[in-house]
Amino acid sequence: MKQQTACFLGNRRGISFRMLILVMTIFVSTVAWSQKVMLTGTVKDDSGSSLPGVTVVIKGTTNGTVTDINGSFSINTNVGEILKISFVGYTSQEIQVSADISKLDIVLESDMIGLEEVVAIGYGTIKKGDVTSAVSSVKADDFIQGSVKDAAQLVQGKVAGLSISLPSGDPTKGASMMMRGVSSLMGNRTPLVLVDGVPGSLETVAPEDIESVDVLKDGSATAIYGTRGTNGVIIITTKSGKLGMKPTIEYSGYVSLSQISNKLDFLDADELREKWAEGYSFNGSNVEDFGSDTDWLDEITRSAVSHVHNVVFRGGNETTSLTASVNYKDNQGIFINSDNQKYTGRVEVTHNMFDNKLKTNIGILASEQKYWTGGDGYSFNNYVYRQAIIRNPTEPIKNEDGSWYERDVYFYDNPVAYIKESIGENKYRNLRFNASMVYTPIEGVDLKAMYARKGNSNIRGYYQTKNHVSNTKYGNGGYASRGTDDYVGNYGELSASLKKSIGAHRFTALVGYNYEDNTYQNFWANNKYFPSDAYTYNSLGIGKGLGEGEAGMGSGKSTDKLIAFYSRVSYSLADKYLLMVSLRREGSSRFGENYKWGNFPGVSAGWRINQEAFMQDIEWIDNLKLRAGFGVTGINVDQNLVSLSGLKYDEYFLYNGSWVRDLIPSRNDNPDLKWEKKEEINIGLDFDLFDGRLGGAVDYYSRKTKDALWDYDVPEPPYLYGSILANVGVIENKGFEALLNVVPVKTSNFKWNANFTYSTNKNKLASLSNDKFQTTNEFFYRGYTGEPIQIETHRIDIGGPIGNFYGLRSVDISEDGIWIIENADGERKLATESSTEDRQILGNGLPKHYLSLNNTFNYKGFDLNVNLRAALDFQIINFQRMFYENPTVSYNVLDSAFDKVYGKAVLSDVQRYVSYYVEDGDYLKIDNITLGYNFKTNKIKGIEKLRVYVSGMNLFTFTGYKGIDPEVNRIGSSSDEDQGLAPGIDHRDQYPTTRSFTFGVNVTL
Repeated sequence: MKQQTACFLGNRRGISFRMLILVMTIFVSTVAWSQKVMLTGTVKDDSGSSLPGVTVVIKGTTNGTVTDINGSFSINTNVGEILKISFVGYTSQEIQVSADISKLDIVLESDMIGLEEVVAIGYGTIKKGDVTSAVSSVKADDFIQGSVKDAAQLVQGKVAGLSISLPSGDPTKGASMMMRGVSSLMGNRTPLVLVDGVPGSLETVAPEDIESVDVLKDGSATAIYGTRGTNGVIIITTKSGKLGMKPTIEYSGYVSLSQISNKLDFLDADELREKWAEGYSFNGSNVEDFGSDTDWLDEITRSAVSHVHNVVFRGGNETTSLTASVNYKDNQGIFINSDNQKYTGRVEVTHNMFDNKLKTNIGILASEQKYWTGGDGYSFNNYVYRQAIIRNPTEPIKNEDGSWYERDVYFYDNPVAYIKESIGENKYRNLRFNASMVYTPIEGVDLKAMYARKGNSNIRGYYQTKNHVSNTKYGNGGYASRGTDDYVGNYGELSASLKKSIGAHRFTALVGYNYEDNTYQNFWANNKYFPSDAYTYNSLGIGKGLGEGEAGMGSGKSTDKLIAFYSRVSYSLADKYLLMVSLRREGSSRFGENYKWGNFPGVSAGWRINQEAFMQDIEWIDNLKLRAGFGVTGINVDQNLVSLSGLKYDEYFLYNGSWVRDLIPSRNDNPDLKWEKKEEINIGLDFDLFDGRLGGAVDYYSRKTKDALWDYDVPEPPYLYGSILANVGVIENKGFEALLNVVPVKTSNFKWNANFTYSTNKNKLASLSNDKFQTTNEFFYRGYTGEPIQIETHRIDIGGPIGNFYGLRSVDISEDGIWIIENADGERKLATESSTEDRQILGNGLPKHYLSLNNTFNYKGFDLNVNLRAALDFQIINFQRMFYENPTVSYNVLDSAFDKVYGKAVLSDVQRYVSYYVEDGDYLKIDNITLGYNFKTNKIKGIEKLRVYVSGMNLFTFTGYKGIDPEVNRIGSSSDEDQGLAPGIDHRDQYPTTRSFTFGVNVTL
């Protein structure tokens, strides 16, 4: 028994000893782990900017803090605890506290998935993860850099389905845009542009002052904009201050050198003399050697130097934020005198009152633009370019007495004289005031009122001196014109919104009222026969053209109004099932009496598949969302008063010694005139995989435009006028879009981001007649060659696609150089024996495939951006070859004019529109390359960020096309003679595109 007790006691002593050791260990560990630590630190983004408002909490508790305006924080914690650092739009970090850490320098990386990122939609914003429509968002860090002209060029190649081109090097011309194909025959084809919620244009603000561009593409997203939503909506958000933001000054500036990107290869003086020696004879202007050696194009072009400077002031305290910016742009064109200067200033103040329940915002934006004009009311006269390339290079620029050398040949003028003896200036002033108030009586409820007043005015003058060819050859005695335009618009909104969460249910609701009115006025006058050039266009009254019946004048005024009621409801269940419904009821003064109001509904739904229980074990899928939407949008009538009958005065004629004019009908009334209605279905899939290394979106859409406007011939009587504008046509568009974001390489020092977009579109003019109005034929023509061929270039067949070229199909050439053509029946004949009935479809000017690849490489402080774009499967009519690749014409020609056609004979036929000049336009462009370096600024006092870069735009083009640039104007506008329905013409008078090289600097203080 004692032995057993001893054993037991021995065991107890052993247990007690071990327990003592364990208790001491726990005590020591507890003391160590509970050691208090005061941590301080800073939080910055991956570009080095301080991040205010970042949440820093002890994981598993509610204890925490937020960073101040300098991105700094301090927190009491214990060794061993875990700090969680998080901020919307950035990847969260967790850091375990240790005894040897007292200061943290934290860098948050942008969230690649960005589901919490906020994107702009109609009359509000939404988290990216909740988007159920086709919406694309491009932030400032991803903008195209270099010498850009407007906001559209910033996102060129970044948004699938949005075609952006810059077919002209004119410094006053911006980008052309088209969203998801041709949706109208006569209406506006460009997207609605909103600048900070107010309708505007791409030129409203300076590109350097833009924070983000959000693009609403499908009908469910744009239905809330009614009659302006068919062509898509582009929402521009400018840089603004934030409450509690550290005051900063941001400067961005660059200097750019631009040159003509490509030149046509015309005969120079020596080559022309060689052709004469070989026995070639030319008609008219090229029959004689005048002894000079003149490069006419070189005489009117230059290497253009442009510079842009932008300064943004931002800051704020707990209740007020301020943003002010100033921008100056001085853009030179490659043609002499073609300059463009613009000043833009913006001030925006936001103030919160009554415990942040009332938020007020006031903004003022003003700009002034001035540019030289070589034409009457427009910037550059393209006729000068034509004269420079066709003129005999053996002719001198001036006579021996110093006067301009001219010859009495039809449409053959000295281009240097033409441009230097033209004096003109256009000046635009723009002013916009906007103010808004948002009252939040209770959490989740916002009441908003917003008002904006917009105004712009233009005054222009143009003068052709007495040394101008208009006088020296045509006896105008000096020509002057003067004109002015004025626009004032009012825009107002009243809205109420609600946000509410009940368990797994989230609701948002919006109702609102929108009012707009616009007033346009203009005046112009011109005169001839001035006694002196001294006053140019500033003294029209001294010209004698009025007494000769050769002066002109005119004026006009028009107004329109648009009123709308709109609503939207969105619902989310457990962040898995998403629904959004909107309705807009809109009325326009441009509609007919019987259709003043229209309804525009939109509905979309989303399913976040990765949130389902059966997907939880699939760790490589971060986000998988299926979307579907349907929406009805419209295109407003493009002009005022067209639903009403009208009268106009005919041209003057002399009657009994007096000049009189007839008053004649100009328009029939149509009380049934209304908006063009587009119905669109969109199905899409968003995905993010492998922790953000692979992501993107795909979309399929089908859209049908009903009630498309067209002019129909009608009998007189009963109608007063021979045509009427009516809603009859049907246009169909179908397409597919894909966006792919990839991070192929990611290390501590090197990162490669790649962004790929693809889109394709197929259109059809389904119908153009109904029971009341019918077309005479099952087709119509658009486009025109001009002199001397003078025939249409395109034919649109009802039931066929828009954009088809229509002409003679050339298949061979005769021994004496005459075209041999083949008609639709396969019959071959000489072109001289052909008729218009032998024409057939030769191709199509709209690309079927658009692609882009945007690459960003980051290595330590360096960044390299390489952007490529391509367009495939389309054709171009090469007007330069059609008019100048012919040795029989009476002016200078291309070197290739003497090449054997089809390897058989040199052309000796007259100029003709044949398929030989319809070329494949496929191209791949290395559009932009930018190399930048971000300096480490932690040791540079007063500088928060410093970056320098060099950039090249329109650098390389890989194409089989023989013209200057295959990126021709495919979009057009409703004001064009061809109404934008003749895409793919490379016009001979086109201002050539440019290649630019830029050096820039960005500084934040």
